[in-house]
Amino acid sequence: MDIICESCRSKFRIADEKLPKDKTAFLKCPKCQNRISVPPVTKAPDRSDPQEFEEDFFSFDEDDGDGYNASEKPFDFVEEEGKIALLCEADPMIKKTITPVLDVLEYHITEVKNSREALKKMRYNSFDLIVVNEYFDAKNPDANGVLIYLERLHMAVRRNIFVAMITRRFRTMDNMTAFQKSVNMVVNVDNITDFDKILRRGMADYGIFYQVYKDCLA
Repeated sequence: MDIICESCRSKFRIADEKLPKDKTAFLKCPKCQNRISVPPVTKAPDRSDPQEFEEDFFSFDEDDGDGYNASEKPFDFVEEEGKIALLCEADPMIKKTITPVLDVLEYHITEVKNSREALKKMRYNSFDLIVVNEYFDAKNPDANGVLIYLERLHMAVRRNIFVAMITRRFRTMDNMTAFQKSVNMVVNVDNITDFDKILRRGMADYGIFYQVYKDCLA
């Protein structure tokens, strides 16, 4: 099914089998986060047209053998107040520490194996929290595809995502480094056992920082 956001006019396609049957589905536009209602499918999809998605960067070749396939879900349908988190971390010990923290904070967690998979997920989902290791699927941390993608996001979308960067080079809660890397919080691996306390403090500061702005928007 082809969908057009009424707010920003972005175009994208969702496979019919990924939509709930016999009821209206609701999702957020990946660009402007406008709430879109998708009516039940009434006819078979026309697959003669190529998939469209207005993206300025990180485009994918759907014919490369590692393309997006029907076994993947482009949208995560969660309850209205549900929060979703993306975990970009390869170290199993670090993941073992972070995952329970996110569970306690009631996040629906999506884990990815590489930056390509992460970029696909971010194209179709508006994540509330992203935890990414600066070396995730990258030998050079300054060439980390996930961090570059987030840095280039439109501010209207980016300000609604809390990004925590896991690092071995910088100290925890280094605000100047966080600003330079365009993330909300820096967590050193040496302090990963205190991830719960660090994340709660970082998100509290983030909430206070944006509270006045969001009140004005409301």
